[in-house]
Amino acid sequence: GGGAEGQEDLDFGSTKLYAQTPLVQEGRLAVSDLHTIAWYEYGNPEGKPVLFVHGGPGGGTAPMNARYFDPEKYRIILVDQRGCGNSLPFAELEDNTTWDLVADFEKVREHLGIDTWQVFGGSWGSTLGLSYAITHPERTTELVLRGIFLLRKKELDFFYEGCGTNFLFPEQWEAYVDAIPEEERAGGFIKAYGKRLRGEMGDEEKFAASKAWSIWEGSVSRLNVPTREAILKKWGDDDFALAFARIENHYFTGVDGVAGFFETDGWLLEDAQLEKIRHIPTVIVQGRYDVVCPATSAYELHKKLPESVLHMTTTGHSSFEPEIIQRLVEATDEFSERK
Repeated sequence: GGGAEGQEDLDFGSTKLYAQTPLVQEGRLAVSDLHTIAWYEYGNPEGKPVLFVHGGPGGGTAPMNARYFDPEKYRIILVDQRGCGNSLPFAELEDNTTWDLVADFEKVREHLGIDTWQVFGGSWGSTLGLSYAITHPERTTELVLRGIFLLRKKELDFFYEGCGTNFLFPEQWEAYVDAIPEEERAGGFIKAYGKRLRGEMGDEEKFAASKAWSIWEGSVSRLNVPTREAILKKWGDDDFALAFARIENHYFTGVDGVAGFFETDGWLLEDAQLEKIRHIPTVIVQGRYDVVCPATSAYELHKKLPESVLHMTTTGHSSFEPEIIQRLVEATDEFSERK
């Protein structure tokens, strides 16, 4: 994922990130009878608006997410999606779908008096960013996307069901598998984890499963694996893991066998959808060795949007890999002058 979930006490001094700037304003917006979402603004209130779309789903934002943008040129908006970060109710799955989140961004945009904005997101943030742009192309000035995730069955199988990532990270995979009793494994890990994460097997199982699920992703997100201690501090945190695992699993379970609340598997790649955003300047930054969201998705998207720019980087998945940071910041710098 993107957002707050890649931050394992790293030294960003040598990267291209802009310096952290102070919060300009923040607020809470009631988007439904049940949900209230948190938003934050950084940068120049008179600058070019940009929406930062975090990953997961369930990852939440962190102040340093604002550092991908020149604070003198951009009006930077961060939003904690339903059920995570500082949005309430915490880890809530009811009324929590892709299209609810798309509608929430529109409410935030209107609330802040923004006419159009750039949409920037990685991992699930790329999924949701594309979904938003397809729904509201007239509001989207540019797309800057990283670690492309189209929520297709083949992508979920590669990462969660033992069809890919486990071949590269067998020891981390073992811990993920061990959280599920042997007799349940044949039915699929997303399904077996889902029963636990929804609380159908009690709190103890819920918390154990949320940590195992979250730590699996955190353990394989970088080209150079962080220390176990760093991974546990971030991904093994009780609150973070609960929202992250519950919400991710909820979205990956989906409805009627199709993940992500899309009409069809691969909906985001269909011509009918991509026709709507073909005119939007798009930069795609993809880790060649990303084993969470493998490079095939970025390549397939780029082939369908030949006007887009695709950068393959010698990195893993994390938005905090130095070469990924460099390419993302180059993109936002370039777009900062566009009206």
